Amino acid sequence: MPPQALADKQKSAAKPAAETRRYKNFINGQWVDSSSEKTTPNINPANTDDIIGHAPQSTREEAQAAIAAAQAAFPGWRNTPAPARGRILAKAVQLTYERKEEIARTMTREEGKILSESRGEVQKGINLLEYYAGQSFRIEGRTSPSEMPSTFVYTVRQPLGVVSCVTPWNFPFCIPVWKTAPALVAGNTVVFKAASNTPGCAELLAKIYEDAGLPKGVLNLVYGGGGTVGDEFVNNKTVRAVSFTGSCETGAQVARQAASHLAKVTCEMGGKNPLVVMDDADLDLAVEGCAQGAFGSTGQRCTATSRLILHKAIADKFLEKLIDRVKKINVGDGTEDGINMGPAVDKAQYETDLRYIEIAKKQGNKCLIGGAALTEGKLGKGYFVAPTVFDNVKPEHTLAQEEVFGPVLAIFRINDFEEAMTVANNVQFGLTCSIYTSDANLVMRFTDRIEAGMVHINSPTVGGEAQLPFGGFKSTGYGSREMSDEGLNFFTQLKTVFYDYTGVRRQTNIY
Repeated sequence: MPPQALADKQKSAAKPAAETRRYKNFINGQWVDSSSEKTTPNINPANTDDIIGHAPQSTREEAQAAIAAAQAAFPGWRNTPAPARGRILAKAVQLTYERKEEIARTMTREEGKILSESRGEVQKGINLLEYYAGQSFRIEGRTSPSEMPSTFVYTVRQPLGVVSCVTPWNFPFCIPVWKTAPALVAGNTVVFKAASNTPGCAELLAKIYEDAGLPKGVLNLVYGGGGTVGDEFVNNKTVRAVSFTGSCETGAQVARQAASHLAKVTCEMGGKNPLVVMDDADLDLAVEGCAQGAFGSTGQRCTATSRLILHKAIADKFLEKLIDRVKKINVGDGTEDGINMGPAVDKAQYETDLRYIEIAKKQGNKCLIGGAALTEGKLGKGYFVAPTVFDNVKPEHTLAQEEVFGPVLAIFRINDFEEAMTVANNVQFGLTCSIYTSDANLVMRFTDRIEAGMVHINSPTVGGEAQLPFGGFKSTGYGSREMSDEGLNFFTQLKTVFYDYTGVRRQTNIY
C-alpha cells in the first residue's frame, strides 16, 4: 500500500469508534477521564485496521492538577523510610512478573516490535525495579575528617520534590521504569508523560505501581502533547527535575526551559552508532552482531547500529555474509511465529525511513538489499520497510550523519585503524559503539579514543544493564547518566552537615 493510501486509511481510522476504548489519566490515585475532546488513536502499526484505543490530548489544567497532587503527596512520601519505599518497588517486581505476558503483548500490538523483543524489554524493566528496590538500602552519604576538633562532618542525599519523567515510544515500558523507579525510591513524587502512541504500556506500569501500594499522588500519569502537558511538566516551577528521552531538538529546548527555573535536567537523545570490523575479526560473530544491532527492534532504538565501518581487506567477504543474513529476516506482525522484524511504529516514522532511503539513492549510495516499503499481502496493512543496506557511503553524506531511527544501515570502507577512528568519531552523536577484532592493543586504543559513552568489544552496539550507567557524549546526552547509581543520584540533592560536639563556644577561621 503506498504512503498516501496509508494516510487516507489512518485518517478514517482516527475517528473514535464505539468499540475502542479511551485511556484515562491517573491523577492523585484516581483514573479520570480527560476533559479534552481531542485524542490520538492508538493504532497497531502491523495492521492499521486494528484501532486499540484513543489517548487523550489532555489539557494544561490537567497537567497542573497532576503536579499539585504530586506536591501534596511529597511530604508524606519523603518521610517514608527509604527501605519501605523500596519494598513497594519489590512488590512491583512481583506484579510485573505476573503480568509479563500481558505487558509484552500490549507492547507488540501498539509499538510493533516482535514478541520476543517485547518480553525482553519487560524483563529489563523487572531488572531495573529489582535493582532500585535494593538501592533503597544504599542511598548513601559519606563521612570525612573535619579540620576542627570534636566535629563530625558528613553528607546525606535527600529527595528533590516533584520531578517529571517524559518518555518515548520505542521502549515504552523499560524507559519509564528506569526513570520513575529511581525517582520514587529516592523519595520524590512523579508526574509522568508517556508517548501518545504507546499509552497501553504506560497504563500498565501505573497500575503496577498502584497495586504495589504506592500512596495516592506519588505517581501521576497524564497523556498529551508536548506543547501542553510536556510544556507544563518542564516549565512549571514546582517541578524540581526533568528526565527526558527524545530528539536532540526537543531535548535542547527542554534543557533551556528547565534551566530557566533552575530545575535539574537530564536528556538522553540521539545516536549514530558505529560498528567497526577489523581484518582480524571473527566475521561470523561480527555479521550476527551487526544484524542484531541494525535490524533488531526495526532499528528503532538509540543504541542501534547505523554505521558499519569495514576494513577493505575483508569488506567484500563480510558483506556477502551480511546480505545472506539479512535475506533471512522475516518481516511481519510481531505476534506471529517466525517473524524477526516488525513495522515502523507509525506513519510518520514509516515516511521518515522511506525519505532517508530516497536521499541515500540520490546521493549515489549503492543499495545492496531492501530500499523500499513492503506492501504485498498482509504487509500492505502496516508500516513495513525492508531491512536496507547501503554501500559506498561517504562521511559527508546524509546517511552518514543523521539518525534515521529505522532499519537502514550505512557501509564505510576503511584502509586502517586510524581511518576507522576518524570515520567513527565524525558525527555529532556519541552514545554507543562496537569493535570486532582479536587484537587487544586495538581494543584498548579504540576504547581510549572513541567518542562514545558506552563501548562494546566483539558484541553488538545495543544493550545495557541496570547496574551500569547509560548515556553518551556530544549531542547524545545532556546532564547525568541514567540507570545505576548515577540514575538514582540525579533525583537527589546533597546536604553537608557539621556537628560540633565540643559543648563550648569557639571562634573558627574556616571559610
